[in-house]
Amino acid sequence: MQEVVVLGVGMHRFGKTGDAIVGNKSVTELCRAAVDMALKDAGVSWRQIQAVSAASSRFSGGKGWGLNGNDIVEDLGCTGVPVYNLSAGCAAGGNAFNVGYSLVAGGIYDMVLVVGGEVMPKGMIQTSGVEDVNDPEFLRQRCVGMPGPSFWATLARRRMHDYGTTEEQMAKVTVKARKCAVGNPFARFQKEVSVAEVLASPYVSDPLRLFEICPVSNGAAAAVICSAAMARRFTRKPVTVATSAVATIAFDDALPRSLAGPVPSGPSFHTEAKAAVMRAFEQAGIGPREISLTELQDNTCYYELAFPEEWGLCEPGEAERLVEAGETAPGGRMPINPSGGFVSFGEATTAMGVFQIAELTWQLRGEAGARQVPGARVGLAQTNGLGGNATAAILKR
Repeated sequence: MQEVVVLGVGMHRFGKTGDAIVGNKSVTELCRAAVDMALKDAGVSWRQIQAVSAASSRFSGGKGWGLNGNDIVEDLGCTGVPVYNLSAGCAAGGNAFNVGYSLVAGGIYDMVLVVGGEVMPKGMIQTSGVEDVNDPEFLRQRCVGMPGPSFWATLARRRMHDYGTTEEQMAKVTVKARKCAVGNPFARFQKEVSVAEVLASPYVSDPLRLFEICPVSNGAAAAVICSAAMARRFTRKPVTVATSAVATIAFDDALPRSLAGPVPSGPSFHTEAKAAVMRAFEQAGIGPREISLTELQDNTCYYELAFPEEWGLCEPGEAERLVEAGETAPGGRMPINPSGGFVSFGEATTAMGVFQIAELTWQLRGEAGARQVPGARVGLAQTNGLGGNATAAILKR
């Protein structure tokens, strides 16, 4: 295994179709902007890229076949470079990063481009793309009427029951996230909100309100990764990839993933996310209390409270107190999503895992501006997606 570093990163600001940020740009146009920025940041040319690992989905681009990496190659120049198209729901960007990392770490290539971008359809994400009576996801939505926000609401209600979490405490998670995003030029929402404004926003699925759930967005992110030996030709301050891990759901997961069946008791929610993060800690030889900052998948404020506890970043039931004490802000002892997170960016599904790598890189370089975590040395990124997919990556300087 050879050491892998992040040499350059890029991003297109997130927005929604028709607005002043992304207008009617195609996913390839968004990715082109992110890739151009990453190549410039790395100080390399397109011809120096030896392979492409691209996140793809059924929502946009890819010729309808998830061939997003091929679209990018056609746009930038057909150099004959090998392309790997990856689909893993909302974890696709993290999966694409893992494949790129593995290709470089294994010595197959010395320099790989990782990219993810999305133009999302309007409205709530339909998890199933086909009306197939054998598909549990289709049946969950059609027969039970339980889309994503309702699913997240059940998790939030359970936490309120277990720990006495209040709606005001959940609102404070959004307030913190949006305050971080004010200083982030790539965030879709760059305006602070108050607790009163969050609590005045309408319920989407009780107890979760509009400002506490990430909308769908359009956006793109890219990263140029390479071997440490090659990086020495381009920079004296590379960001090292300590590890990248992938996991899927386990038998002891307590979430109701399908229509019926026995459900294990106990707090084993999102076993795929916990397994990926624990695997990353083990592979990197880095413990949870050594993490300087975390970028986690906050489709809703619930996850900023639950995930840090499940991964050992803090004690069970402690997250609400840390949020209220400002400890999850960039200047606190456990910074969570200093970028502003999904709540401030919205979710451009395949871009998110790469977007997190870009944010960690800027933080570890000390280039994050007003949202900079002081003295950041180690960063954790995490995604999870449909199908019980999850990823985690640890970067360090």
